[in-house]
Amino acid sequence: MENIRIVDSVCTYCGVGCDIAANVQNNKILSIFAHPEGVVSEGKLCVKGKYGFDFVDAPDRLRIPRIKKSFLDKNPSIKEAIALHVKELDETWFETTLDAATTAAAMKLAEIQTTYGQKSVCAIGGARTSCESSYLLQKFTRHTLNSPHVDNCARVCHSPSLKGMRATIGEGAATNPYNDIYNTEFMIVIGSNTTEAHPIISNRIVDVAGKHDNLAVFDVREITLHRFAKYKGIIPHEANLLILNMLAFVIITEELYNEHFLEDRTKGFAEFKEKILNDPYANPKYFESIEGYEYLSKLLPKVAREYALKKSMIFWGLGITEHVDGSYAVMAITHLALMTGNIGKQGAGLMPLRGQNNVQGACDMGMLPYYDPDYQTPKEIGLMTPQLVDAMLEGRIKAVINMGEDLTHIHPNSNKVNRALDNVELIMVQELFMTEIASRADIVIGVKSAYEKTGVYVNAMRRLHLSQPLVQTDLPDDWEVIQLLDTKLGGNYAYANSKQIWDEVREVAYRRFSGASYNRLERHRVRGLQWPVHTEDTPILHQLDFRTDDGYGEFHYHQYQLRGMIEEICEKKLTGYHLTTGRTLAQYNNASQTSRSEKLHKRYDETVLLVNENDAADFSSEKVILKTEFGQSAPLLVKFTDKVQPKTLFCTFHHATSKINALFGDRCDELILTAAFKSIKVEVVNL
Repeated sequence: MENIRIVDSVCTYCGVGCDIAANVQNNKILSIFAHPEGVVSEGKLCVKGKYGFDFVDAPDRLRIPRIKKSFLDKNPSIKEAIALHVKELDETWFETTLDAATTAAAMKLAEIQTTYGQKSVCAIGGARTSCESSYLLQKFTRHTLNSPHVDNCARVCHSPSLKGMRATIGEGAATNPYNDIYNTEFMIVIGSNTTEAHPIISNRIVDVAGKHDNLAVFDVREITLHRFAKYKGIIPHEANLLILNMLAFVIITEELYNEHFLEDRTKGFAEFKEKILNDPYANPKYFESIEGYEYLSKLLPKVAREYALKKSMIFWGLGITEHVDGSYAVMAITHLALMTGNIGKQGAGLMPLRGQNNVQGACDMGMLPYYDPDYQTPKEIGLMTPQLVDAMLEGRIKAVINMGEDLTHIHPNSNKVNRALDNVELIMVQELFMTEIASRADIVIGVKSAYEKTGVYVNAMRRLHLSQPLVQTDLPDDWEVIQLLDTKLGGNYAYANSKQIWDEVREVAYRRFSGASYNRLERHRVRGLQWPVHTEDTPILHQLDFRTDDGYGEFHYHQYQLRGMIEEICEKKLTGYHLTTGRTLAQYNNASQTSRSEKLHKRYDETVLLVNENDAADFSSEKVILKTEFGQSAPLLVKFTDKVQPKTLFCTFHHATSKINALFGDRCDELILTAAFKSIKVEVVNL
């Protein structure tokens, strides 16, 4: 029997990007732990990082490529070409070889482009795999297929952070390392249930707040982090921009802004100041007339004063970005930092808490329709995912290459997405399991998981971490599948390994990665390196200049638009129920990995709907269905609590069987089309 080996790598789950080490014996993971000296983990992992590895050996792991029988019946020339390489699996699927599966996909892609044009194909995905695979997918789509249509799951999470931060400070990424939490004097957390979604960051926040009583927390419901907060803000649905502009109003009217910083490093403040002073919604006193939330009129000035006068950091999550004004709210957050000089120095900065372990990296690699690698302008700007769905319905997009993104589960308006997919001629999916989108596919190829391959991942604080396999497998890596497709379509990719792809990334995206060689990343595997990496890395951004064209930070004011819950309160017509969604600690995203770990799944194996205990009269059954004009949920278990506000509901979206995302329509961020997942009015049906 082989001796137990310890192998270092990076966690496969959230954007915190914890360093991990695995005890491995006979090619099986026995346990996972964090390095005591790990810069990210600080020797601690959440339950997902510690226990969520059973998926690697799950019995239903997708190991043999599949091709749908109905697809071959519709494509007789493809059926003939691979006839010797198919084997019956069940009434729906054949099993086949990797060579045959990629031959079939390449033949169909070529036929579709000949019939419908080069732009009739798109590629979606990349945040659950390595930078090397994301880079190659966008390169293949843009240059081999000559289609500009590439996107990733940042579309449903932090694209507004990228948009809002680039507009104001020229860079859409966290400005500081996590450990700057220990150097800050004041913290604001808004729209982030950090203890559930990013627990290893919340460890630091809770530790510092416990010692210094320096935390303000804003959310639409009471979350665990409120227990440790000096300022406990429960706010109405869709009030983020209202709250943030009010903080700016107080800083301006009380002249708490940093005049020297504004003069030396920003532009547009005078116009911004004039607009905010004339905004009828900017004065915190507005809340005096909002029944149930009057206390905010006194709380907000206190928070504004501490933030302005201390070295401060702001943290936010999808509770900010998944709204119609998500991008504008992010701009409002950066305005606060620019006014007070709380950016570009130790212990002061802006921290968007990203969701997937490589969503930052996927965006850095150019897996976005409007950015090439390194955020350069592409030769042609493609469509964003919601636009691609519309184009499928209209018959303009006929092929979808999907790499590790559950398009039919985690995106909004899932009934519409399914109708759109009915209208395409090829869906090719690279996945670990038969997820919702994989079951809709024509060709499904099982690939290596993060724990089985070598590759670079970039976490939420721009930290590059070179993963290495914990166990070995003969499954292909994502980039190897793409390379096979490229070869069969007349391309010339000849990468022998992921290092060769990464060396190309270092040349193409040299502004961020030129000095980040595999050799350096191996030597600093536990610490990691924060981009931009040249001769050294860069833990803190914007110390001298912002990354705008002229180096100045910019103000772009946007007024809050009265709507939704606040409008109903104002008109004394708060009827029905407003639903918000979020995460729970034990499950992750579409739960395809976490649900296969018994220790995690038993903690949360069913979607639970949280209801205010004073609303119990409206919930006469143990389970209810939620309805909107776009669709309805499955029956949801009701749990009464005092942690959500009256007339509001909360549930998670992890389990596809609950069909939560069928409730949401096309309502989205005005600038960047990120779905407004954080508030929708629903009808409750008792069963």
